Amino acid sequence: MTAVPLGVPEVPARQVAPRRRSREIHVGPVAVGGGAPVSVQSMTTTRTSDIGATLQQIAELTASGCQIVRVACPTQDDADALAVIARKSQIPVIADIHFQPKYVFAAIEAGCAAVRVNPGNIKKFDDQIAQIARAAKDHGTPVRIGVNAGSLDRRLLQKYGRATPEALVESALWEASLFEEHDFRDIKISVKHNDPVVMIEAYRRLAEECDYPLHLGVTEAGPAFQGTIKSAVAFGALLSRGIGDTIRVSLSAPPVEEVKVGIQILQSLGLRERRLEIVSCPSCGRAQVDVYRLADEVTAGLDGLEVPLRVAVMGCVVNGPGEAREADLGVASGNGKGQIFVKGEVVRTVPESRIVETLIEEAQRLAERMK
Repeated sequence: MTAVPLGVPEVPARQVAPRRRSREIHVGPVAVGGGAPVSVQSMTTTRTSDIGATLQQIAELTASGCQIVRVACPTQDDADALAVIARKSQIPVIADIHFQPKYVFAAIEAGCAAVRVNPGNIKKFDDQIAQIARAAKDHGTPVRIGVNAGSLDRRLLQKYGRATPEALVESALWEASLFEEHDFRDIKISVKHNDPVVMIEAYRRLAEECDYPLHLGVTEAGPAFQGTIKSAVAFGALLSRGIGDTIRVSLSAPPVEEVKVGIQILQSLGLRERRLEIVSCPSCGRAQVDVYRLADEVTAGLDGLEVPLRVAVMGCVVNGPGEAREADLGVASGNGKGQIFVKGEVVRTVPESRIVETLIEEAQRLAERMK
């Protein structure tokens, strides 16, 4: 009889769907599109002119796994700070430009890794595309055309009545065509909406109409709980079709939380190497231990563990032993005690009061062996 390997396999070589073919651009050292891994972005919440605070937040984002960061540039003081921030940041910095086209040129000159422009609210933007394209090409600076439902060009609002998928896509492709007239194609595009259904359809249409890399986002997604669900639904629907090259989860929460959610979405779809994963039951009338407390305490105790490890925290004898056996490390609980499984084998049985500390000890032991 052939032995069945236990434990969780690594990220499958075959993903949920073949990636859409898109051209590749480079945001600093990070490749976007062209088959490169889907990258995770966030945006600072500090005043960009406060260089120290902005760099501190960028450092926190970098430590959390963020690969690209965007900073706002609404004032001249912010523009003046870009050169220092771009030079000292450990990850590529994108300048976010609205209203004043002069800041586009300032960001390019400052050495930002890319510039995000919102055509719907930049004064006479279309009239200056020739100069922007020339400056961006001279400096090797990519441009993100960021179309948002809340700031759509008035002409398109009049044409469609509201920010429909068709309106968002038409705006993005029109602006891209203006850059193309000046032989500039170092572009990525986003068409964001706060409604995941509208957003999904807009990106689906856009993916059929161009080969530019796409930045996914549900704009103004909401507080952490609601925004996480909206983003997971929308990103999952698109990434499962191979659509999307870089993502930003927009939450009314600290930026590090956006990164955590984004990374977890990619891991769940097999688009990023698995790290720590907690498998725990929802609890029910069969549970004989406090599963909620155990799961929370194990999660907190293993925070920061970087190795690919699946830990199962189970509360009864129905599914518990099977789930614990299939994980790298797990506990099947009942009658005030827990059986501890490591790679499919029971290694010990401990009282409920010692389950958490035992799992943490075994996880650290496994982590050491995996280094």
